[in-house]
Amino acid sequence: MTADSFRASPSAGVFTHYRREEDSTLEHGKFDDELVRMSDLVNRLRPGAMVLLDESFASTNEREGSQIARDIVDSLVAAGIRVCYVTHLYTLSHGLARLGAPDHLFLGAQRDPDGRRSFRLVPAEPESTSYAGDLFHRVFADSGTA
Repeated sequence: MTADSFRASPSAGVFTHYRREEDSTLEHGKFDDELVRMSDLVNRLRPGAMVLLDESFASTNEREGSQIARDIVDSLVAAGIRVCYVTHLYTLSHGLARLGAPDHLFLGAQRDPDGRRSFRLVPAEPESTSYAGDLFHRVFADSGTA
């Protein structure tokens, strides 16, 4: 399902950094590849740009991924770059939320009172779970491997 609309203030460019499959040339591992691509991206940015990050640095462990991502996010924001980050790195999102900065917005997947998904994002504090257990059980129960 896609959004019906999106509205944002003008920016000096929209840039992305998404996870991708392992480097088929075997020149870089996943984590090294992420760092190389992030370095290339940062070199193209200028103040007023917007960066969309999706699960960046999830190729390493929670603690290291969160610390690296936090350093990058802090540096980008300090340079006047808007950052939108989709992440399961709870240490990162929780640490940013604890700052209480008025320009930080955290979104979560809305759930109906009975637990069903509405497929809407609403302002929400970061949580330490993704609530994907129901999907796991449904997929594997349906396949007979649960």
